[in-house]
Parts: sequence; C-alpha cells; structure tokens
Amino acid sequence: MKELIIATKNKKKLHELRKYLKGLRADIRSMVDLHRIPRIIENGNTFKKNAIKKAVVISKFTEGLVLADDSGLAVEALGGRPGVRSSRFAGPGKSDRQNNRKLLDELESFSPEKRSAKFICAIAIADKGRVVNVIEEECKGRIAFSPKGKHGFGYDPLFLIPKYNKTFGELGPKVKDRISHRAKALKKARKFLGEYI
Repeated sequence: MKELIIATKNKKKLHELRKYLKGLRADIRSMVDLHRIPRIIENGNTFKKNAIKKAVVISKFTEGLVLADDSGLAVEALGGRPGVRSSRFAGPGKSDRQNNRKLLDELESFSPEKRSAKFICAIAIADKGRVVNVIEEECKGRIAFSPKGKHGFGYDPLFLIPKYNKTFGELGPKVKDRISHRAKALKKARKFLGEYI
C-alpha cells in the first residue's frame, strides 16, 4: 500500500486532514512518525510557496507521497494580514486566543462592512522531491466583533459566514466540512490522490 505523509505536527490540523482523506487506499502517517526530517522554515510570502516547500523537502526523506498544506486568514482591511503569519500573528508560540485578541484589537474601529476576510488553503503534493499537484481554495466571510462558538480551532470563533450569520465556531464541523477552504481543497486533493495512487 502506498504511504502518504501529511506534513504537519499540529494534532488538530492532522485530525481534520485525516477525516477528509478517509477511505483513500494509502497508509496515512504524519511528520511525527518520521525521523531525521530537517526543520522547515516557512519563509514564503504566499501559502502556495510554503506548502510547496514543505511537500518537496519532506518528500526527499521518505518513499511515500507527501501532502502539505499551508493555510490562514487574510483580512481585507489589514492589507491581507495576518496571511502567512496567521498562526504567529500575536508572536511566536502564542495561543489561538492571543491571535484572536490581537485581530480584534486591530479591527476595533472597523464597521461590519469593513471586516471582510477570507480563509485561504494551499495544498501541495510531492513525490520523491517533485511537485505533482498544487491546489488552492478559499472561503469568504467577515470577522465578528467577539469570539462565538466552541468548535474548530484558530480563527474559527471569529470567522463569520454571512449566509448563516454564524461563525465557524458556532456552525460546527457538519457545515464547515462542506464549505471551508480546507474542505474544498482536500476534496480535490483526495480525488487527485485516488487517481494518482
């Protein structure tokens, strides 16, 4: 059976990625299962560049395929920030709560109409050091004025979907699994991998 390495050590993200790839005829593992993998510095200025870098570097150290994703939040009023620094917006090692607090502080004076945002997901798939596919998807919404809901992680409690007038944190996995940036990208990735394998 073909091995598929998911290029993350983030347990919450790994759980989400495994869920979307369920049923794929592959032995799915994560970076935690690998040894002697070099530390990858995500210094690209786009999600796509970071995903490609992770996938290519790791695929040189394993026999299997590697799927890497880089995703985050881009807020229009902040010129696309936090962007590729989404997980470290409030500084290295800061929590989701601290990142959310910083975002709310920066958007404090903005009206609902000026709080447009989108989640972006880039997925790169590599095989033996060569990129075999790159997929990018997004999900548009707005930033709420306070965190709502207990589902998800990261900026989910702040990311408001106008159609439902609820955040990802309130909507929960059933809706998020249908409309999120990562869900859309991973559905395409799963289809590609099913054919590639």
